[in-house]
This record gives sequence, C-alpha cells and structure tokens, in this order.
Amino acid sequence: MKINLEPNKKVYFASDQHFGAPTPKESKVREEKFIRWLDEIKADAQVLFLMGDLFDFWHEWNHVIPKGYVRVLGKLAELKDSGIELFMFVGNHDLWMKNYFEEEIGCKVFFDKQYFEINGKNFLLAHGDGLGPGDKGYKRMKKVFTNPLAQWAFRWLHPDIAMKIAIYASTKNKMISGEEDKAFLGEDKEFLIIYSKEKLKTENIDFFVYGHRHLPMVLDLENGKAKYINLGDWISYFTYGEFSDDFELKTFEN
Repeated sequence: MKINLEPNKKVYFASDQHFGAPTPKESKVREEKFIRWLDEIKADAQVLFLMGDLFDFWHEWNHVIPKGYVRVLGKLAELKDSGIELFMFVGNHDLWMKNYFEEEIGCKVFFDKQYFEINGKNFLLAHGDGLGPGDKGYKRMKKVFTNPLAQWAFRWLHPDIAMKIAIYASTKNKMISGEEDKAFLGEDKEFLIIYSKEKLKTENIDFFVYGHRHLPMVLDLENGKAKYINLGDWISYFTYGEFSDDFELKTFEN
C-alpha cells in the first residue's frame, strides 16, 4: 500500500497499550493518558498505525464486545471522522478481533505483517509475535487460539464466564510487563532483529516497525541499510513513533 503525505502531515505509530490490565481502575489512568496523546497528534496526523495489543484481551461475539474502553473507542472514531486514516494490527492479546473496528470505526484491521510505501520509503509493519526463530511454545499456542473450531467453542461460552477466564489468563502472561522485556538480549538473540536481517537479504526495506517486545529501540541494521524500530509500550515507557521525512521514536510526557 502506498501513502503520500500531504504538506506538514505525519504518520504516527503506537503499540502495546494492554488496556484493561492489570485492573480496570489502573488501566483507566493509562487510557486517559493515551487519549490526551491522540488529542495532541490530531492536528498534524494523516495516518495512525496501532501496532497490536491495544487491549490486554479482546474478543468479539456476534452481538457483544468487552465492557469498557468507551472513551478510547470514541476518540478513535473521532480521529477517523476528522479524516485521519486508521490502521490496526492484531497482537497476541487481541487476535480475536473480527469486524467491529472496521464496521463501527472505519479502522482497517490486519492479521499479518504488511508492506507500506510511505513518501518513497519502504516499511515492513507487524506486531511481531511469532516472527523469527524460537518461541515455539507461543507459536503452538497461537495455532490453537486461531483454530476456527477453538474459536467457535469459546464463542459458545457466556461472555461473563469467557471474559473472566480470558482476563485471568491474560494478566498472568509475562509478555505484559515481565522482567524479561526490560533487557536487550543482543542483536544475535533478539528474534525480531534476526528476522529483519534475514528479510534484508532478499527485500528492500528501509524501516522495520514492530511492537510486542515492549522495549523501545531504534537500531541501524547492516551498516545503516535499514532501521529496526520497536515502539515500546504504554505501560512503562509511553513511547510512540513519528514519521515525516525520517522516523523518530518519542516519549509522551503529558
């Protein structure tokens, strides 16, 4: 997909808000901060990419969605109505999205990595879960969670029961804010960096942009041939990406 920026307009990226965790009350403080950021970027945003795990758990039944998040959903709808293009990637915590965001908000939802050309630069965008080597346990788990039969069975649970089970399991997941996410493992061990370097052998990519890892970082790959970017999160870092002529990783301090 190709995006040509209008004068004085920018593309914004944010990931791993995990709204709902660890409790609705604590999450609401972070939700309010995220909404203030959305208000701030509204003036010059042309496109907003939400790069996965906006919610700590999200599931759509035919006529039911999870309780809460009304101000976040309303603000996203407001941005879309103002002319800002919205794209959302499902993450490992909200991969049970269906058509709610597209039909009610007008936000395009992606379930896999995507390639974009933005102002002549080539981007590979993905949440990041399941890419690269290792993490075999999670990859097996994802096959179960995305299995149509398993999803069909889960939908038959009463939403009150299903949400209680899912929220308990989700908040126990170390990928929310575990200690393992706070240390850089090195280029030879970070699976998303390994994946990006392999892609560079056969594809012309200027920017690899991911979430999932929770560790904000901009790293030159192959002597400056491309940049690896992890957007961090809205739990500990409150970081986001901004692109017009070049990519910048910034922290929202408001």
